[in-house]
Amino acid sequence: MAQDATSRTRTEADSLGSLEIPADAYWGIHTARALENFPIAKRPISVYSDFVRALAMVKQASARANLEIGVLSAQKADLIDRAAQLVIDGKYHDQFVVGVIQGGAGTSTNMNVNEVITNIALELAGREKGDYAFLAPIDDTNRSQSTNDVYPTAIKIGLSLQLRSLLEELDLLRKSFLAKAVEFHDVLKVGRTQLQDAVPMTLGQEFHGFATTLGEDLQRLTENASLLTEINMGATAIGTGITTHPGYAPAVLHHLCEISGLELSTATDLVEATSDTGSFMSFSSSLKRSAIKLSKVCNDLRLLSSGPQAGLGEINLPARAAGSSIMPGKVNPIIPEVVNQVAFSVAGADLTVTMAAEAGQLQLNAFEPVIAHSIFQSITWMRQGMWTLRVNCIDGITANRERLGAMVGSSVGVVTALTPFIGYAASAALAKTALLTGHNIADLVVEAGLMTREDVTKQLSPARLSGLESVTSAIPIVQAAENVVVDERA
Repeated sequence: MAQDATSRTRTEADSLGSLEIPADAYWGIHTARALENFPIAKRPISVYSDFVRALAMVKQASARANLEIGVLSAQKADLIDRAAQLVIDGKYHDQFVVGVIQGGAGTSTNMNVNEVITNIALELAGREKGDYAFLAPIDDTNRSQSTNDVYPTAIKIGLSLQLRSLLEELDLLRKSFLAKAVEFHDVLKVGRTQLQDAVPMTLGQEFHGFATTLGEDLQRLTENASLLTEINMGATAIGTGITTHPGYAPAVLHHLCEISGLELSTATDLVEATSDTGSFMSFSSSLKRSAIKLSKVCNDLRLLSSGPQAGLGEINLPARAAGSSIMPGKVNPIIPEVVNQVAFSVAGADLTVTMAAEAGQLQLNAFEPVIAHSIFQSITWMRQGMWTLRVNCIDGITANRERLGAMVGSSVGVVTALTPFIGYAASAALAKTALLTGHNIADLVVEAGLMTREDVTKQLSPARLSGLESVTSAIPIVQAAENVVVDERA
């Protein structure tokens, strides 16, 4: 009876002994040990595809550099190059199986990459997987390298690749808010400070403010991304470059820039660069800033849509799901809520990065795996959160124009616009009367003889109340504040 293909194995050995490896697996013994040692996150590194692609780019660039400086044969370099390109193109990602959280400063990840690319290359050469006498994961695919320069370099390249898509999504979200700003440009509403009624503004101005704050983060994230362009390839174990040819570092830099499309540079002090994680802290911090600001916007959206009857009810968010298993008709702001939760996670991840960076010792930071996982998760969740916020929420927001108009009409905040003309004392007295009686501010001003109906109407126009049209001249303040009596009838 033929043995099932999935049950067949091959034997691989390392310095600790030998293990049986599934015959169809492209990974080998070092990966197998990692699977035994780190059943922690239950999430393989393949969940971050740009990270896997970046690791393959490093291996491809190294193969080209090693060929260039004459430490790897043309045949071997070509096989590694072609195998790495398949991974860069998105193939074999399911073979990158080690967990995102691991001990060893990323060694298990580097071993996983070495083994997969080597076994792909062996197949390209018509050889069996595991035929390491022909092409070896460490002696050939890892030639001139150490986990300690491969791993942080790949993190930086992977994050740079992911940042491109994050910035694209962030800009689309910004434009979505801008579109709503244009749509709501003439919708007058009551502004609020400290959750209390303030002066009028337009709903368009409010949404324009949301767009502007997101635009600022486009700049900050781009600025911090430049910190990810300094790499330490050629440093090997601790930055001294042991086991490398003097020409390797410039050669691998050239090829890595060409392959990745990034403007990378080699650190001037490779010992410092191998132990330093400051760039990851700065980048994580910029992600947290963006996430927290976005979360604040989502808080505002939930407040503005609250009710809809007993809350503010100024805007309507698209209904995305039933809001209750017991209350018919209830709809919750689930999209802003999920983005809030993303922000909470990003903030927590930033603290994790901070603690991991602080915990590094001497010539290496052993905690780069949790740094990598934390930042990759943050940037992935933020991108997806921005997408769902834009597509499933912002684009479908509508304004409750009648409700907004009614609130502005009865708001005492509009009297602020009249203080240059009737004085603060008179304005305060009229505001109190309006609050007590519910009377219209404009009517009270005219009845008090402080302004004509025409002037009041002009100054309380939507354009002037919202500041879109500036006051070009002032009516002399009527010195009749002492004659304004507060009507305390409810």
